[in-house]
Amino acid sequence: MNKQYLRAIVAGLLVAFSLPPWGWWPLAYVGVALFAACRPNSNRARFILGTMFALAWLAPGMAWMWFLTAQGYVIAALLFSALHGIAAIITGAVTDQHKHRVIVGPLAHTLAEALRFSFPFGGVPLATLAISQAASPFATIVRIGGPLLLTYVVLQIGFLLAGLRETKKSKRTVHALLIAVVVVGILPITGAIAPHGHDIGRSLNIAAVQGGGPQGTLAINTNSRDVVIRHLDATQTIADGSAATGNQLDLVIWPENVIDVNSFSSSIERTEVAAQSARLNAPFLVGITEDLDNKFFTNAQVVVNTDGSLGDRYDKVRRVPFGEFVPMRGLLEAVGAPVDRIPRDAQAGKDKAILRAADTTIAVVISWEVFFAGRANEGVERGATLLVNPTNGSSYTGTILQTQQIASSRLRALETGRWLVQVSPTGFSAFVSPSGQVSDRTGVSEQHVITREVQLRSGRTIYSYLGDMPFILIMITSLLALLIAGRRTTRA
Repeated sequence: MNKQYLRAIVAGLLVAFSLPPWGWWPLAYVGVALFAACRPNSNRARFILGTMFALAWLAPGMAWMWFLTAQGYVIAALLFSALHGIAAIITGAVTDQHKHRVIVGPLAHTLAEALRFSFPFGGVPLATLAISQAASPFATIVRIGGPLLLTYVVLQIGFLLAGLRETKKSKRTVHALLIAVVVVGILPITGAIAPHGHDIGRSLNIAAVQGGGPQGTLAINTNSRDVVIRHLDATQTIADGSAATGNQLDLVIWPENVIDVNSFSSSIERTEVAAQSARLNAPFLVGITEDLDNKFFTNAQVVVNTDGSLGDRYDKVRRVPFGEFVPMRGLLEAVGAPVDRIPRDAQAGKDKAILRAADTTIAVVISWEVFFAGRANEGVERGATLLVNPTNGSSYTGTILQTQQIASSRLRALETGRWLVQVSPTGFSAFVSPSGQVSDRTGVSEQHVITREVQLRSGRTIYSYLGDMPFILIMITSLLALLIAGRRTTRA
């Protein structure tokens, strides 16, 4: 095997190990630098090199998908890796390497990531460079530019490291690179002092209920009633409380699709939840799935008030491809592909990601939606004082997805300046502070109730105001300008 291809594979593996559950975040910079140091001499070689680099990074980082859909996993890994192959070709279009390549490369590969955040099937933002940095000092940058700016910074630092090693002959270039290093280096400080919201002087005492149970079980093979009973049993461990005793809860949260019924409003499960709500004198936010017909179902979070009435409801908008719906189902069935694991598709919701509970506005991002920065921000735009992420990772073996979801929750909390409550039937459940710190994280499969008083918050971060589009436009404009400048320099 060509030494450069081998180097690209090693570089990609280093990036993979920067991701949770391994979490050695500095390796992301080392991996990118090793990849940036490669010098393929043709577009074909550049494409192969970029694809192999990304495949070695994404295949381990997305390995949990194999248990969901082996075919989808292979297609997704190859497709997204090919995007980085194309980015490598674009980078190679700049032949004045010492002057422009170190800038063009990060721009091209960041745009490749931006594309997979939204294409295909609404985007698959898994195993991202941003997720790898959730525990790093650079994570606060997301308050300014969200996951794309953080992605760019990782790539830019890696390319700068490679550029510094290779540009000893040109003092001018070295000076320029050093200036870039200084600029990138102050970004964490800027992120730390950037606007990040403020307490409104009110708090909620919240209980997140994890019922526990086995991991690696599919919904089609699980007795839904058993799941409900485990969460009822866990809820029963919460002592009756009142304001007088100091044990009064303000909100109890159950995870995503804990209740699977034909109609929740007329179900015994509603009666049981209402009884617990009355006992604890606190509204419940519960995850339900309901049958629509033999082709579709809904996935929602519903408020159950202390008097048993149903309050606001939010239906999940971002569905998991090959998990909650099968893209191109008819075509796949026609060619004999197995789709029986997902016999029905979830119907996508259309409402905004907020609901009212406990006399406040809550942004709800159900499971998969926490990987999409815009979903959480949408709720904050509409006045949410708290983020809630009800999820269900019980179908997946291992902890790759679960740990990356915790990392994503940390980024969403930083981006919005809000507390975030993540609750899962089998783990992980946790509270995440506006500074991205994780507390009370449960173990996998354990039955546990975590309780914490969290401050409700207001205010907006820079990223919350701007979103992704300004940064995407800046990157596209900068990339085109540098490509044109590079070609002019070459002709001259």
